[in-house]
Amino acid sequence: MTQRLKRGILASFSNASYTASVLILEATNTLLQNVPVATHLDGTSAQAGALCAVLFFDEHNPADAVVIAVYPNGGTGVPTPAPGRLVFVAGYQQVANANIAANATSTFTLTGGSSGIPAGALGVLFSANFTSSSSGAYIQLAPHASGAIGNYAAIGNLPAANAFLNGSGLLQLDSHGQVDIKANVAACTVSLYTQGYLL
Repeated sequence: MTQRLKRGILASFSNASYTASVLILEATNTLLQNVPVATHLDGTSAQAGALCAVLFFDEHNPADAVVIAVYPNGGTGVPTPAPGRLVFVAGYQQVANANIAANATSTFTLTGGSSGIPAGALGVLFSANFTSSSSGAYIQLAPHASGAIGNYAAIGNLPAANAFLNGSGLLQLDSHGQVDIKANVAACTVSLYTQGYLL
C-alpha cells in the first residue's frame, strides 16, 4: 500500500458532512465525491475553485483519501480575510436613534450596504449607546431570534433619567446578519456602530 499526495481543484464543500467533491489535476476526468475534509478547514477557506492537496492513504483506492489543505488558485479560492480573524473596518453607524418601546425587541440587519460588514460574517465588533426617560433602564443585544437574549450582551443600568450609557464588545450575528436589541424597564433610544467583523 503506497501513500500519495495529489493536487486537485475543490468543486464543492459540505459543512453538514465535512466532505468535498474534488477534481484531481493529474486525471482531469476524475471527480472524487464525498472525500473527507480535515477539520481545521471550514467553509470560509474550502471555497469552490480553490486548489487543494489530497492525501491518498492507498493510491489504488480513491475512496481512501482526505483533503488536507486548500490554497488559492490565482484569484479564485482566496479567503478574504483569512478565516477566524477579526477584520477592522471604518466605523459605521448601523442604528441611528432608534426608539424601542419598553420590553420590546427590534431587529436590525448589520451586513451589506456601505457598512463594510460582508454577508456571512459570524459576528461584529460594535459600540452602542442609549438613553431613556427612566433610571434603571438597560438594553440587551443578541443574534436575531436567539431565544435567550439575556445570554448575550447588555448595556445598563441607566443611573439617572435622560443620562447616556455607552458600551462596546463582540456580538454574534444570526445567519442573515441580524441582531435583536431589547429595551428593558422603559423605552430606550439606541444608536449602534460597527468597527469590525469576524468570519
